[in-house]
Amino acid sequence: MAIRYGVIGTGALGGFYGGMLAKAGQQVHFLFRSDFEHVRKHGLRVDSVSGNFHLPEVNAHHTSQQMPVCDVVLVCLKTTGNHLLPEMIRPLLHSESLVVLLQNGLGLEEELSAQLPGVQIAGGLAFICSNKIGPGHIHHLDYGKLILGSHNVSDPEILKKVVNDFQSSGIHADLSPDLRFARWQKLVWNIPFNGMTVVLNTTTDRLMADENTRELSRELMLEVIHGANHCGVPLKESLAQQMIDMTIKMKPYAPSMKLDFDFRRPMEIEYIYSKPIETARKAGFEMSKVSMLEKQLRFIQENW
Repeated sequence: MAIRYGVIGTGALGGFYGGMLAKAGQQVHFLFRSDFEHVRKHGLRVDSVSGNFHLPEVNAHHTSQQMPVCDVVLVCLKTTGNHLLPEMIRPLLHSESLVVLLQNGLGLEEELSAQLPGVQIAGGLAFICSNKIGPGHIHHLDYGKLILGSHNVSDPEILKKVVNDFQSSGIHADLSPDLRFARWQKLVWNIPFNGMTVVLNTTTDRLMADENTRELSRELMLEVIHGANHCGVPLKESLAQQMIDMTIKMKPYAPSMKLDFDFRRPMEIEYIYSKPIETARKAGFEMSKVSMLEKQLRFIQENW
């Protein structure tokens, strides 16, 4: 049976992953805010290292109340908008709908589950370099792997079907047996590079080209790995070097938090920094370097 998808937040992630699903023939309904009129007239454009494409006609909606009920809701909003999620999602749900949070950070699924009791929720980690560069215009620079995992999914078959749909659409997608493991693993990259590109006003390639910032990146990664270990998540220290090697090979990139800083938008400090710091602290481990980076980010955001 075909799945009807809804995409909440059609930016760098929602535009790419939702666009790939739609290009492959899946029924996808997109929520647009500022881009609604543009996309309705001109469609959705994705410039990708895997091949550019243009969807001249998309199922574009200006509010979630105008969207049909969906089997799978892909939440691709920045976490700074998560206080709006319950109100946005409720109109899209039927009794067996699945909500997938394609967002960065920790504690997301637990928070939404408390707000929407009884709703099936999964998490998704996108290992991708992608930016929104204009109205209805996404630039996919590198990578694209997607890892999905269950938080409280009662029907595992629908999650498997979602992974299969992504794979059939040309996305390297996998199902993780441990969502907490996947979330901490992604934080090993997100914590150093989102914050350091903001604090030092730079890009990933320049951080990797300098011996001092490359070593600081490694130290932050190891601290996140140790924090995860104290929380019962068995990440290996060798992951830090793997992430360093991957980033060295990556095309020059400004992570999403750096773009938010550049455009003076709220940064995703709460879920990427504060929640992991608090979680590790409760488990008896102080992520002191990460905490210092968090405080610097909060100072920057409160003083621009």
